[in-house]
Amino acid sequence: MKKILKLTLILFLVSAIVAGVLGVVNEMTKDRIEEQKQIKTAKAYAAVLPSEGYEELEIDTSAYTNIESISKATGGEGYVVQTTFSGAQGNITMVVGVSPDYKCTGISIISHAETSGLGANAASTSDIGVNWRAQFVGQDKNMAITKAGGTIDALTGATITSRSVAEAAANAISVVESLG
Repeated sequence: MKKILKLTLILFLVSAIVAGVLGVVNEMTKDRIEEQKQIKTAKAYAAVLPSEGYEELEIDTSAYTNIESISKATGGEGYVVQTTFSGAQGNITMVVGVSPDYKCTGISIISHAETSGLGANAASTSDIGVNWRAQFVGQDKNMAITKAGGTIDALTGATITSRSVAEAAANAISVVESLG
């Protein structure tokens, strides 16, 4: 019995020390992580709709499924919609550029939990990812993958991811169009 209590106490102390260290490290790095996230998002905005600046619109995000924010380019180039939706393995956060005539100007995936070598190719900087994302440019709210009657080729082995991205991009365009 004495041995069990000793082992329990040792395990408790080790766990408490590790939890404390993790808490301190989290506190020390949270600002830097947030800064890196903001930089990545700014780069994604610039990639899908180059502009001098963006003004976030006040919208009721609860009224729009999966839409986190909508920003209007200050030079009148269009809108950037940030959306988070389900992919094959988890959530995907993406920005969609929308021109004033409600066409996609590009997509950029900020974060994802997709399978490496399959769905992760959607965000890849390799030719596979770049060429796949290029298919979205010029598409309207009726875009879909070829298996659903559209013109966007799905990524090999990643039909669910491809379908989810196309549906989210189409939804983003529809939401911007509904704003007038």
